[in-house]
Amino acid sequence: MLQEKVSQKDGSQKESAERSNPFTWFKGALLARSGLVAYLPIIIGAILMYLAASWQIFWTTTDAARYQCYALTFWFGSRGTTLLPPTQCLFLHLPASPQPPFHLLPAEYPPLTLLIFSLSLPAPLHYYQVLFAVWMALTALLIYWLLMRYGPRGAAFIFVLYCLLGAWATAEGRFDLVPAALTLLCVIAADRKHWTWAYVALAFGVLLKLYPILFLPALFIAEQRDAQRFHTPPSALPPKSVPLELWHSLRGAYQWRWRNALIFFGILLVATGGFALLDFHGAFLSQFSYFAQRPIQVESTGSMFLWLGTFFGFPIQIVFTYGSINILSDIGGIVSLTSEVFFVLGYVYIFWLQWRGKLDLLQTIIALLLVFMATGKVFSPQYLIWIIPLLAYSSPLDRFWLFAWGTISLLTTIIYPYLYIRTPHTLLAPLLPGFSQTVAIRNICFVLLTLAYLFNWFQARRRKPLAEKSHVASS
Repeated sequence: MLQEKVSQKDGSQKESAERSNPFTWFKGALLARSGLVAYLPIIIGAILMYLAASWQIFWTTTDAARYQCYALTFWFGSRGTTLLPPTQCLFLHLPASPQPPFHLLPAEYPPLTLLIFSLSLPAPLHYYQVLFAVWMALTALLIYWLLMRYGPRGAAFIFVLYCLLGAWATAEGRFDLVPAALTLLCVIAADRKHWTWAYVALAFGVLLKLYPILFLPALFIAEQRDAQRFHTPPSALPPKSVPLELWHSLRGAYQWRWRNALIFFGILLVATGGFALLDFHGAFLSQFSYFAQRPIQVESTGSMFLWLGTFFGFPIQIVFTYGSINILSDIGGIVSLTSEVFFVLGYVYIFWLQWRGKLDLLQTIIALLLVFMATGKVFSPQYLIWIIPLLAYSSPLDRFWLFAWGTISLLTTIIYPYLYIRTPHTLLAPLLPGFSQTVAIRNICFVLLTLAYLFNWFQARRRKPLAEKSHVASS
């Protein structure tokens, strides 16, 4: 009894000492789920991200400047370009004949992005990008709040940290935070069995950026498994039993839940069909043809092999096309085809893991994003934004991810903006010493991380416990 009292006394003294320690109190406040101090990281982060984007915020060659061109030409037709500097909208390649309002849609984005692009039009034209950065800061605040409310402890703080490390100069200058927020909403809704809302969030994510369409099969399988309408094979699955187990899974299709999937496609059909009445090619085909025709971008994984090809007699040409710096080479087609093969193999393997019950929905989506980015023809710096909220929701304060993703993020920030601003001629940046080497190191790290996640090296797929529902209900 005496020993128990001494132990209780020591414990209370330890708790009192921790409360009186300013560092411990501040750390606990930052990782808390409520209170003014809990919002301090996102406030500081939003300011720093604005400062990082401010050096080019009045340029006419930024992504946000392109968004302004798309919005003005949609609402005002061809004459919308006359409201801006002459060179800002040259990338549009408008027809010689004047185009009426509501008939010019974005070439590389789904048409619903015009809603996002038009939100900043009320500002004076010169300050369009300033207001756009404010909208993206508010989107970051929404993601922060979602992670603080529904994610594991520390998820919101890690989101800000990852944004500052890897998306410092891009988060508030691109609109990628919006589809990233919708993807996170989809996962949160699915985790809480709100399947209809999960499909709705995913549908609007696809309507703003095409990449979330990759996640539809994963969401569908997760829903069927939750309803116990999807056959899961035994963990020990010999190769000769695979066809039979697959048949057992597929033959249950008649009892699967199809309602939410139909809602998903209905939203896509109504939204895209409405724009198709104005411009069928711009609403349906232009985004796919735009991506298919793009050459290999200078920061993609495939670019490493084009650089290596120069040592074997295959010269390269650096060009600025499709809104990015790309590499042309005689072996570009072979490299692109090889990347597509690896993407298909990775895609199939991920669903093989999910089918066998080794991946949940969040893990499947993270794996799909990693494979898509590692094998894609394009690896723009803002692509990190797609996965940052999901990593924060999955594994905050995890040492492996803090080191691995932190390294990739820092290398990405070194590439853009720092390596790009060493010369006033953007096309010369990839030819400067250190550029291709830094890109290669970053991409090798990214591929290794992707493999680690697929094969669960270092327990890379482990997840932290989510916020308790009782806490969420009371907060």
